[in-house]
Amino acid sequence: MNYGGIYPEHSLKDARFVIIPVPYDLTSTYQPGSRRGPQAIIEASTNMELYDEELKKETYRAGIHTVLPLEIDARGPQYMVNAVRKEIARIVALDKIPVMLGGEHSISFGAVQAVREKYPKLKVLQLDAHADLRESYQKSPYSHASVARRIAEVCPLVQVGIRSMTIEEAEFLPKSKIKSYSADYVLENKTSVKTISRDLSGDVFVSIDLDVFDPSIMPATGTPEPGGLYWKDILSILKTVAQNCRVRGFDVVELAPLPGMVAPDFMAAKLIYRFMGYITDKK
Repeated sequence: MNYGGIYPEHSLKDARFVIIPVPYDLTSTYQPGSRRGPQAIIEASTNMELYDEELKKETYRAGIHTVLPLEIDARGPQYMVNAVRKEIARIVALDKIPVMLGGEHSISFGAVQAVREKYPKLKVLQLDAHADLRESYQKSPYSHASVARRIAEVCPLVQVGIRSMTIEEAEFLPKSKIKSYSADYVLENKTSVKTISRDLSGDVFVSIDLDVFDPSIMPATGTPEPGGLYWKDILSILKTVAQNCRVRGFDVVELAPLPGMVAPDFMAAKLIYRFMGYITDKK
């Protein structure tokens, strides 16, 4: 089974996008289950029409290849982050665009490290409900709650959709160089996407934590937060980024599938396909 149910599937050599499933959720602290996210997304994608009605094209023809799920290292998140870095580096070295499916958000740091090794001026766009800026959490600096802090230490970071943080994170933000935009800012300002896009240029990696969406349309996450963004809000941001930047990779993390509810899985699958369409549609 591959992403999109493509037959015959594109070879790794011929693909522009490479899907990397990472079924890992060892540091999840509220609702576990994101380890089942990659498989749920892939399964949902096989029921998705490959003709994109917005872009009026079959995006898959650009080439999509799905590799086997990454083997999990249970020794701790630092080891898993390193395993992710090695696998993404292998894909990026082939001049492919890695599309990582999580799993919990901690794995994103490994992906960013790998992409930055090839593109040293990389910037990161984090779409997320949570700041994830703790220095460490539960004695681990590589926890899902610290992933943005680690990313910001290696490259410029722009956060969008934030609506949950600790007082320590709130005090840290003004002292940092991180650009952080709340969900309310996006929802209440018609020019928000234009403002956000000014902070992004050149090579960009996009990390999409699905809890950036309002739980009314995306309830299947480990830590749902009310007051989130909606489908068209996120698409507008992704489309603008794809048009104005060179997207070198992206991830979609924190889908924790709910038994008997496939809509969130399908939404995640289509979000990935639409973003790949925006990237290949760049003028």
